[in-house]
Amino acid sequence: MRLLLIDTSGPVCAAAIYDAEAGSLLSQRSEMIGKGHAELLPVMVDEIVAESGVPLADLDRVAVTVGPGSFTGIRVGVAMARGFGVALGKPVVGVSTLRIVAESVLEIGPPAPVMAVLDAKREEVYGQVFSPAGEALTDPVAYDYAGAQAAASRFQAITVGSGAGLLTGGDADGADAFPLAVIGRIASRADEDEQASPLYIRGADAKPQTGFAVQHA
Repeated sequence: MRLLLIDTSGPVCAAAIYDAEAGSLLSQRSEMIGKGHAELLPVMVDEIVAESGVPLADLDRVAVTVGPGSFTGIRVGVAMARGFGVALGKPVVGVSTLRIVAESVLEIGPPAPVMAVLDAKREEVYGQVFSPAGEALTDPVAYDYAGAQAAASRFQAITVGSGAGLLTGGDADGADAFPLAVIGRIASRADEDEQASPLYIRGADAKPQTGFAVQHA
């Protein structure tokens, strides 16, 4: 199985062609850009297709990171992945960034559940608990620090990700990395009905004014 991988869930814009049988990336591009994913991503896809020698029509599926992460970036990535899926007649699967972060520990067979914890800013983290076998034990949730600590304690889970340090009174552990090879591994074993829909756990930072809401009878 060969996949087109797309990740625009954060400040990095990345794309790759992944060969699941070989467990390797045939070609890849990744650039820290902050903004401008919509302009750069099509260029990257053209480059990786040419470099890999694998025509888009020969791919088996498209995979895209669906969040949680940047609202704008996720919208761009999901829309483009769906566009490729429709044009090529190929399934499009979504990959959660929380599962990607957890995978680094899950792949070595941990002795306990794993809780992926991403820094969500505003004194919150995004978190989700997975069993040692990779089964999701909770839904992805936005927690305050105390709530995340309680969830990890309840499952006796190992915490991993940029938000892990925040739960112990430290700083965020830098920016989370979403390795393309890990995205490929997860996507290649996902069911085809794994929805490629944005995973928005909380609303955008920009809030509509509510003071002038019309009262309905």
